[in-house]
Amino acid sequence: MAEAITIARPYANAVFAIAKDKGELKTWSDLLAVLAQAVAVPDMQSVISSPSVSDEQVITVLADVAGELISDDARSFLALLAENNRLPLLADIGVIFEELREQAEQVMIADVTTALELTEKQEKDISAALKKRLGRDITLKTSIDKSLLGGAIIRAGDLIIDGSALGKLNRLTNAIN
Repeated sequence: MAEAITIARPYANAVFAIAKDKGELKTWSDLLAVLAQAVAVPDMQSVISSPSVSDEQVITVLADVAGELISDDARSFLALLAENNRLPLLADIGVIFEELREQAEQVMIADVTTALELTEKQEKDISAALKKRLGRDITLKTSIDKSLLGGAIIRAGDLIIDGSALGKLNRLTNAIN
């Protein structure tokens, strides 16, 4: 997997530079997300890897999937990926692109998993605390996992804060043993 990320990085950097220059970060973000989902489908993987299907046919199918998000630059990008047999890397390219976009926009997405649904005040408090700690605007993505028993697990970039009751119990168990 590290190899795929390494190979995907120059493509992500190049497409990010194009998107930033043209002020199309959001459009490219949406496009890469759609394309990543498309190439993850097993039938599409078969089409991409089939020697009987030309690169232009694959690009046409992907352009149809992307619909109005596709542009001349995007079509050229897909042609470059197809020519170098890199279309399967679209998901990795999208991940790196999003990291670059978050850095450029000084925004970070934080995944917050809780045992119970958060109130609006709790979300604002968590967002404010993370903004103070990380120096970026924070967008929260929340999910519920009742197995946590209580508390929350917060993931923002490389930062992981496990304040869940289950995490505390596990740490206590490890300390005792």
